[in-house]
Amino acid sequence: MAKREIITIDEEKCNGCGSCVPGCPEGALQIIDDKARLISDLFCDGLGACIGDCPEDAISIIEREAEPYDEVRVMENIVKQGENTIKAHLDHLKNHGETVFLKQATDYLEENGIDNPLEKEVKVDQAAGAEASKDKLPCGCPGSKVMDLRDDDRTDTASGDTGVKQKTELRQWPVQIHLVPVNAPYFDNAELLIAADCVPFAYANFHRDLLKGKILLVGCPKLDDAGFYKDKITEIFKENNIKSVTIAHMEVPCCFGLIKLVNEALADSGKDIPVDDITIKVNGEIRED
Repeated sequence: MAKREIITIDEEKCNGCGSCVPGCPEGALQIIDDKARLISDLFCDGLGACIGDCPEDAISIIEREAEPYDEVRVMENIVKQGENTIKAHLDHLKNHGETVFLKQATDYLEENGIDNPLEKEVKVDQAAGAEASKDKLPCGCPGSKVMDLRDDDRTDTASGDTGVKQKTELRQWPVQIHLVPVNAPYFDNAELLIAADCVPFAYANFHRDLLKGKILLVGCPKLDDAGFYKDKITEIFKENNIKSVTIAHMEVPCCFGLIKLVNEALADSGKDIPVDDITIKVNGEIRED
């Protein structure tokens, strides 16, 4: 039996409230004898979607010997619970970049003649996009134009002095992972900051403390295509001389997917680049682990 990541439950902390159960569409958790229990290793993918739903901080992820996660067995349980649960599970896999499991799940739906709710969503989005494109200008989007701002004159900003206007530390454009070119000149010898969308809004000193001197990539590991992100970042690592990577993400569980996809991209690139991980709490403070 091989080792893999899987959840563990601290029974002393668990009060049996059951908040974690709906957060696990795979059906790996049940309340038994007034405690949350992992009913089968086969159903736990080890991604930790249930962690954020536990008010007692009783659930964590460990690495131990466990039976391999079985996507087909999970789908057999999930389809009985209806379309909303199927969609929640597929979104869960997609947002965490689990492309292999996602394909197994969608193959299962197709083989059993069950509608794929993600395909429905895509069709609706495509129809809306086609309607919106009627009024679109024939030229390219100016928001995607590459701009290298590294040579702009900038001075150190004051640290929180009232009335002092702070200058941006942004050194390039665009910043969205979807839009940034793989071979942009500013990647050469860059110190890279890969930040989740919400971080600049939550952390007041984002420019001064995190962005200064770095090239920025921004994305949301929950709402965007994590598989695309991983592939794009892999190519950026491969094609450029990146000196260091800092990952800045929120403390909410879904945001930790950013760490996973960046580390996978680094492994796939074959590069040895130092990585720093910074967690921002929802109250705007840096979490000290």
